[in-house]
Amino acid sequence: MTRLGGLTHKHYKETHGIKVAGGQHVKSGTILTREGDRWKPGLNVLGRILLTAACDGEVYFTRKMGKYKRSITLVNIRPEAQKAKK
Repeated sequence: MTRLGGLTHKHYKETHGIKVAGGQHVKSGTILTREGDRWKPGLNVLGRILLTAACDGEVYFTRKMGKYKRSITLVNIRPEAQKAKK
């Protein structure tokens, strides 16, 4: 049995995926996704595979059409300063 980060290989996939929900408040540096190619970075999001928050704010998702008629989900963050103006 192989060990990866303190978890057995059998259950390692449970740590992958999206870590936050839409409308959730996050702080700068919070991990939004791990090891996912389904989600792409949008506004105020850093990374390519492991997406992290670049600023404090609220998470929201948008969709757009990518290459070959494939839908892409973008993870975005609405900054607190912008939210306070509204």
